[in-house]
Amino acid sequence: MAVVLANRMLTLYALKHPWVRDLNGVPVPPNPSQLPQLRGTWPGSALEQSDDTWSLRLDPVAWPVEPGDVVGDETGTKWTITTARLHQVPGCPAVDYVQATGTRNPPKVP
Repeated sequence: MAVVLANRMLTLYALKHPWVRDLNGVPVPPNPSQLPQLRGTWPGSALEQSDDTWSLRLDPVAWPVEPGDVVGDETGTKWTITTARLHQVPGCPAVDYVQATGTRNPPKVP
């Protein structure tokens, strides 16, 4: 198991969850052209994977993180979250973190 150290400052823009539902009970996503509400900025890491997804590590105070939320860094790069999971070690909160997978938004052009 490798230790992933913080390599940038990450800002979480969190959508309001759960989404509003229409008259048929179907969740209605928010307007994609509007950036979600800023929740905070913390040290974290973003590492590109071989399948062009990104492995993101966030401070646990950012939790909850949901698919569709947006994470950005100080360079202006943004990722849309596809999966997120809170990792906690009982009795040792110093090593807790949020593991997330995201896609770069907009995608990197080769």
